Amino acid sequence: MSIPERQAADGSLHMTTYEQDVVAWADQQAALLRAGRFDLLDIEHLAEEIEDVGKSEQRELASRMAVLLAHLLKWHCQPSRRGASWQATIRVQRKALAAHLASVPSLKPMLRDPSWWTRIWADAVAKAIAETGLAAFPDECPWSLDRILDPAWLPD
Repeated sequence: MSIPERQAADGSLHMTTYEQDVVAWADQQAALLRAGRFDLLDIEHLAEEIEDVGKSEQRELASRMAVLLAHLLKWHCQPSRRGASWQATIRVQRKALAAHLASVPSLKPMLRDPSWWTRIWADAVAKAIAETGLAAFPDECPWSLDRILDPAWLPD
């Protein structure tokens, strides 16, 4: 969408507000940026949306890691139920995590943050409990990050 398409008959711009329609607002803000019309930008909402992009990337990392850990827990704690589906999920999550970390390298420091690991481990254990009905899981992750991400490793 170009800015001229949003101009009213009197030459003024019809500005869609963030609250009216976030998608139309985003299209309009992008057009304003490309046209160099910085004076018309909704700076506060743009800043919030940019921050949300980073938060979204962090949520994806956390979600994928929790799913991976939950499946590693299930693999470890229910050897009689191991199957191709669990193995496929583990493989897919590892590949997705590797790709995500390669495309967003600024997320790597989170992997060294003990408080992040505490939250992710709690999420993984909650998923494993919900999916297995078991209740006895370690309080802390027993595996190193290298093992968790190693495509050839599965817990015994």
